Formats: sequence, structure tokens, C-alpha cells
Amino acid sequence: MASSSLLVTIFLCISFFFFLSVDANEVTVGGKSGDWKIPPSSSFSFNEWAQKARFKVGDFIVFRYEAGKDSVLQVTREAYEKCNTTSPKASYTDGNTKVKLDQAGPVYFISGTEGHCQKGQKLRLVVITPRNSAFSPAPSPSEFDGPAIAPTSGAAKLTGGFSVVFGLVLGLWAFFF
Repeated sequence: MASSSLLVTIFLCISFFFFLSVDANEVTVGGKSGDWKIPPSSSFSFNEWAQKARFKVGDFIVFRYEAGKDSVLQVTREAYEKCNTTSPKASYTDGNTKVKLDQAGPVYFISGTEGHCQKGQKLRLVVITPRNSAFSPAPSPSEFDGPAIAPTSGAAKLTGGFSVVFGLVLGLWAFFF
């Protein structure tokens, strides 16, 4: 009986840490309009849009564009500044690109179509490491045309976390008694 209780306790501990780490959002480039294209006017900048958003490690950035007519290149800072498309870190052409932001720091994207980057189709964003992803609040609605964030339920995550903790306590109790 003690070995099965130990297995249950180990399983619950692993489950608890798994639930704590799941807190990713999907953010569509350009906000609600969601278009990766040359900005319609000089008053719009993808970088200004990105400065109003908060990107965390584990989030996904989504680019929507016409496949075959445009692309997304993830590039270095130097390539971003010079609009150099020759040696990207990654290249995407599917029209609905989802990139996982897997490390903190600046990330650079440009259009792979000739001349588009020079006309403002480029994005620099900064990815942060969340302090405590288990109890971070859900994103609040914004008044600007900010990032389109997939709905998440902080309450559901919190409830799930408490259920796991309760199960962990029961497992430990069964192990020791």
C-alpha cells in the first residue's frame, strides 16, 4: 500500500508543476485586425503596437498573411536594422505562422518579400520571463487596437491548481498514515 501511495504522490507532484507551467497566450500580430502586411500609413508601426503588449516566454506570436505572396523571417538585430533577408534564423511561408517565444529578450521579424521591410513591415518585440505563471492575472481588455489574445481563464487554472494541491495533500496523508 505504501508503494502505491508513493506513486500517487509522485504523479500528483508532477501534475501540480505541469499545471503551474501552463500559461501561454496566442498574440496575433497587428492586434484585432491581425494582418502581417505593409502598414497602411506612416502613423502605424508594428513596433508601437508591440510596445503596448506584454510577451512572456511560452507565448505564441501569430502572423496572418497571404501565403505565396509574403513570408515571415525571424532574424538577428543586425538583419532587422538593415532589412537583410539573406540569412534568417527561421523562415515561414504558410500564411498562418505561429512562433513560440521560447526565451527572454528581444526578438526580430521582417517580411521576406523584397521591399516590404523597408516600408515598415518589420517587428521587434521584447519577451519577458513571467515571475509566477501559476497566479498571473488574465490579460485585461484594452481600449487600443492591441494584441488579440486567446481567452484564458485564470480562475480555471487557480481551481485546477488547488485541486492538485488538495490531491497532493491526500496522497501524502495516505502515504504517511
